[in-house]
Amino acid sequence: MAALLERKHNLIAMRARGVVRALLAAALICCDGAMAADESLYRAQTVVTGQGEPNRIIGFAACLEDVLIKVSGQPALASDRRLAAYKSKAKEFVSSFDYHDQYAGKPHHDEQGTRDRPYDLTVAFDDNKIDGILAKLGLEPWRSERPVLGVFVEMQHGPKDTIVTSDGTQSDLQRDALAAAAGKRGMRVVLPAASALTSANVTASELLKQPPAKLTSIIAPQGGQALLIGRLVWDDNDLGWATRWQMAWQGKDYKWQFRGVTFDEAFRRGVGGAAQVLSGNGDPGRAK
Repeated sequence: MAALLERKHNLIAMRARGVVRALLAAALICCDGAMAADESLYRAQTVVTGQGEPNRIIGFAACLEDVLIKVSGQPALASDRRLAAYKSKAKEFVSSFDYHDQYAGKPHHDEQGTRDRPYDLTVAFDDNKIDGILAKLGLEPWRSERPVLGVFVEMQHGPKDTIVTSDGTQSDLQRDALAAAAGKRGMRVVLPAASALTSANVTASELLKQPPAKLTSIIAPQGGQALLIGRLVWDDNDLGWATRWQMAWQGKDYKWQFRGVTFDEAFRRGVGGAAQVLSGNGDPGRAK
């Protein structure tokens, strides 16, 4: 039963990953220089049904929340009640938007026509207005260069215990999910190659015991600047992953954990927590 539910979660997520794969694959490749500039931070994407205004307004609200979190580096905004007032009038902060038909090239069929077809809605927001909202929320735009995250993730499902790698076929879904999480939070990530792990004699069961310097040496050649380590264990009772994340930054250790989530959500919270630390927005382990 648990295996069926997990497969169902994976199938649901695959369609969305198909879109982000092309857009976000570069997030797993270290690029020179800072995160492409501010305009990318002030854009977000969501999936809507059809191109009607009611669904578009809902999409605007979802994208506004993502952009506020991405620009500030503060994922705790997702549970901030003050956001409701701004999301209800999200249209006022939009500078442009466009659609991409997920079924482009496929014929329309009866009620599965333009009204019911899924579209990727990409929304660009006015940067001054977004900065103004953040100021009212007591936050600032995180404009400094964002360190590249070197991510090591152990995933244990029953007897199967693996590390998500940059090149292993068994990591395809998880790699795409990490790319999506990085793009959503305005971060870049790099993953270890399977051969590098083998050469360094790093195994999944021993990952959390490895000296940070050893793991850093594995991802440094790819441009990794900050180390993020996670452990996900499948829990049949919760029908989700029990998750622990940890990182050290500027002489301080940070740890945060949660349970009962899909690995997509676990990666979003992991990368989001790292962004919170790196942006100076506090300890994700103490977030309310």
